[in-house]
Amino acid sequence: MVLDPDLGDHVCLPYGNERERLDATRTLAANGLRRRVKVMIITHTDTPEATRAWLGFTEAEAAGRLEILAGGDTHFVDGRLDPARVLGALAAAGEQARKQGYAGLYLLVDASWGLRDAAGHARLEAATNALCAEGWLAVVCQYDRTLFCGADLDRAACVHPISPDQAMLRFAGTCRPAGLRISGEIDLTNRDAFASILATLESEAAQVVIDATGLDYMDAGAAQLLAATASARGARGTVITCQEPIARLLHLVRADEVITVRDHD
Repeated sequence: MVLDPDLGDHVCLPYGNERERLDATRTLAANGLRRRVKVMIITHTDTPEATRAWLGFTEAEAAGRLEILAGGDTHFVDGRLDPARVLGALAAAGEQARKQGYAGLYLLVDASWGLRDAAGHARLEAATNALCAEGWLAVVCQYDRTLFCGADLDRAACVHPISPDQAMLRFAGTCRPAGLRISGEIDLTNRDAFASILATLESEAAQVVIDATGLDYMDAGAAQLLAATASARGARGTVITCQEPIARLLHLVRADEVITVRDHD
């Protein structure tokens, strides 16, 4: 699943050796082309020219269905990470892909560039969740276990809603009513990702509705995050529709004092 994501997914994919990296890149590109989305690969370990040589898919690239870019040309200005540039370029690439008739954009990122700016890297990963919530973007970030220490890998995985061996969270922003649709599971392993997703609700001027009917599990920490978000929103109002076990948990942590909880039968 991590190499065949749905639009809206943001995946952390650690790898242990060069063969794993190359195989994952080929598989993701092939799946994106099969799904008829635009495929974009941002390289770091290899140059775009070297990537093009071992990847193949020359016909797809010539047809504009696949694009290979260098991380240094997309993420940095004068050697410094520029998150606004990255997010703006992603939004523009997604808009162009949809104008060209694609359903959306598959993005594979060699995350080794993040060694240059670990703090900025984590903030950018979190901010990317807001773009994924719009439903046109799927991102898979490859992390080299031989370069990143265990603590850095754990930190990176936590801000991704999906990663091997952790709870899987899927999400999408909604317009009518304004809010979120979430499904899967939330625990300590992806709680930071959940926090960044909830942050997308902060600017909503009116009541928001969270459709959590597809959420199978939530731990107490995630429930408290929900309560904190609703409390910060105050009189604007926050509603959640969820299964009975989730409603019971929200009651136990007293989140239902600031959230309108609706049981889903």
